[in-house]
Amino acid sequence: MSAATTRSRTPDRLCAEAVDIARTAAEEAAAPGVVGEHVGMVVEGDRVVTHLFECKEFGYRGWRWAVTVARASRAKYVTLDETVLLPGPDSLLAPEWVPWSERLRPGDMGPGDLLPTEADDLRLEPGYTGEDGPPPNSLLSEQMAELVEAEDAEVTAGPVAELPVLPARGSIAAVAEELGMRRARVLSRYGLHIAADRWEESYGAKTPMAQAAPATCVSCGFLQPVGGSLGQAFGVCANEFSPADGRVVSLSYGCGGHSEAAVMPVAPRPAPPVIDEMRVDAMPLRADAGGSVEVVADAAGVDDLGHS
Repeated sequence: MSAATTRSRTPDRLCAEAVDIARTAAEEAAAPGVVGEHVGMVVEGDRVVTHLFECKEFGYRGWRWAVTVARASRAKYVTLDETVLLPGPDSLLAPEWVPWSERLRPGDMGPGDLLPTEADDLRLEPGYTGEDGPPPNSLLSEQMAELVEAEDAEVTAGPVAELPVLPARGSIAAVAEELGMRRARVLSRYGLHIAADRWEESYGAKTPMAQAAPATCVSCGFLQPVGGSLGQAFGVCANEFSPADGRVVSLSYGCGGHSEAAVMPVAPRPAPPVIDEMRVDAMPLRADAGGSVEVVADAAGVDDLGHS
């Protein structure tokens, strides 16, 4: 007899005994030989019981076939409700689904891929502000166009032809186009900050390469400045032999490919000779012309007899 898993209510006797009916339904829904032992039952309600069977199909370890049976009030026969495959407490499950916009990582885009940005992206803000339309009394306004169309209808016989599309000159978008501000949105302060943090982490002063560099990029001739506020702290490396070639680098970054690296290192000076003036060295004796013995003093001016 298999162990029964129940809730707060007592299972209906006929529904609890309908194990064979539930097994037959599970075997009809599953492939042959993948329905295992009866592992329990769950009381779903009054005269409603779900029987659980072990699943032996490869790739579904810990899953269970759940067959729900029910009995109508005062009925003597049990009917089948549904048969599903459900995960058990120790089953293997796929990780929680994450939208593509949240699981996308730098470097995932390939040729032909498109990455649309949301309208409320915090990294961007409008490149220009104001209403994109002329004043009401302007010759290009919609109200003036309707007035012109109405006047033409009074003097023109037959239906009024469609008016041509009004030119965009005079709108803020057109002025921005002429001034070179063709971008509808630009980086916000938040977008600038997260970009600066990302670049500083990859090519900043705290990297091992910068710690061992002879000088920083701010004095390197291969640094190409960038415009905007980011130019105060970053530039582009143009040294093909540098590990940061073509990358945005911090001005405090550095590498061995510095343009002045050949003249910056100073040759180490040899250490001065160490003279021990506290020890007496034994020196050989020599005789002078008169035959007397002369003591030769050492570098400190002290002879072997202790006389200076």
